[in-house]
Amino acid sequence: MSLDPQAVAELAQSYTAAWNSRSAENVASHYAADGQIVINCGEAWQGRSRIAAMATGFFTDVPDLALSCDELRCAGSHAVYVWTFTGHDARTGRPLRVRGWEEWDLDDDLKVKASRGWYDADDYARQVAGA
Repeated sequence: MSLDPQAVAELAQSYTAAWNSRSAENVASHYAADGQIVINCGEAWQGRSRIAAMATGFFTDVPDLALSCDELRCAGSHAVYVWTFTGHDARTGRPLRVRGWEEWDLDDDLKVKASRGWYDADDYARQVAGA
C-alpha cells in the first residue's frame, strides 16, 4: 500500500486536533482497534482503551498541553509525525517545551496500527525540575 500524502496530512491534522481537544478518546480513535504505541522503548499501550489511558496520563501531567505538528513524512504504509508540545507541569507549574516524533505503521483505513514514539526523557525531567 502506498499512502496518499494529502490523506496522511489530514490524518496528522486530525491527530493534532485530538490531542489539543484534551480528549483521550479522540486521541485513541486514530488507532486501529488493536493498535499500539510504544514510547521510548517502554511498555506497549495496546488497544484503544490503553491508548486512551496513555493520553490521559499526559493530560494529567500537562493539563494545558498544546501540540503542534512540525513535519510529516510518508513512505509506503509508514509515516513519521514530528511534533512539539508545550504546557506546564501539573506538579511544579514549570513551563515545558518538548520535541519528539512518532513512527507510524498505518492500515488501509489510515488508522495507526503501531506507533513508536520518541522524546528526550532526560530533557523533559530537567524542565520539570527547573534545571
